[in-house]
Amino acid sequence: MDGQFEEKTNDAPFWERKTLEEMSREEWESLCDGCAKCCLNKLESDRTGEVYYTDVACKLLNSRTCRCLSYENRRQLVPGCAILTPGNVRRFHWLPETCAYGRLARGKDLYKWHYLISGKPDLVHKLGISVKNRVISETDIHQNELPLHVVDWK
Repeated sequence: MDGQFEEKTNDAPFWERKTLEEMSREEWESLCDGCAKCCLNKLESDRTGEVYYTDVACKLLNSRTCRCLSYENRRQLVPGCAILTPGNVRRFHWLPETCAYGRLARGKDLYKWHYLISGKPDLVHKLGISVKNRVISETDIHQNELPLHVVDWK
């Protein structure tokens, strides 16, 4: 019986059998569902700590593809860019509930629509989970206007 359990465990997908820290860079990167919500400007209440998402995206986000225009150089181009790693992902309380990194860090499963399960990379867009074609660039507004752009996209 122990052999059967071991065999099943080895057949499980990497995100179910490995910790975040055990994943290869390729496995880690593949967890991103492409929603691009992490690329949105967010506001945090000083009083409550609650995080509010806006429809204002980082200047490097391509809103049609939900991909960074300069992924490898993003930290140099946007010094405040929060780069998720297995070591720091648990500190980012602002990650959306749908985020695979956050879900796995909290011991939750990936959603069925996630492309690693569904095999459909565009499903995140078709279901309206991503920010595709719903955002403006931070270069198009003044930072003081951010409160006017708060959205409630669940």
